[in-house]
Amino acid sequence: MSPVRRKRNTINLLVPFLIIALVFGALLWNKYRATWMINPTPTVQHPSGKRTVVLFFVADGSRLSREARELETCADTTFCIKETLDELFYGPLGELDEALPEGSVVNAVRIEGNTAVVDVSRNFVDEMPAGSSAEMMAVYSIVDTVCINFPKITRVRLTVAGDGKVVLEHLDLSGPLTADYSLEAVPKSSAVTAEKSSKPDTVKGKP
Repeated sequence: MSPVRRKRNTINLLVPFLIIALVFGALLWNKYRATWMINPTPTVQHPSGKRTVVLFFVADGSRLSREARELETCADTTFCIKETLDELFYGPLGELDEALPEGSVVNAVRIEGNTAVVDVSRNFVDEMPAGSSAEMMAVYSIVDTVCINFPKITRVRLTVAGDGKVVLEHLDLSGPLTADYSLEAVPKSSAVTAEKSSKPDTVKGKP
């Protein structure tokens, strides 16, 4: 075999090896380069956020009053409403009085458009104190709490152990109710009494 032909065969054999070596080398280089360039960002554990809710309880035995409370943040509105109402049913932490009948709890919450349907236990009716004021305080402590904390909810419908046609002695719960923040106002009779008691005693004929 001539030297020229032998040299040509050697080149033909080397070319595939060189191509394979170049491809393999390029792959290794890309892998090394990618590993070198990536700067992994460590996962930061952010502390869980808080949300402040407003709960309505009874003050002076005759009106609703607000108590602020911090709860864990949540994303699902239905769950958030249920959690907020659970705190309301748990009772006040300060000097205010309980607005809800003893032993009553929230069974479930669901949302229908702009209405929150809140199902409460049977104790809500069975243990309700007599009188229209007690009914108003209990019912609207729920309604006002939901509406003030969740502005997209404008109405609340109460059901009792799944019954949506409950009528109390003075309140009809068969339909949705809107918030009534006027129940926070001090009754006129109490306001007049407080005003009189705050005035200094005077003797007739003297200023």
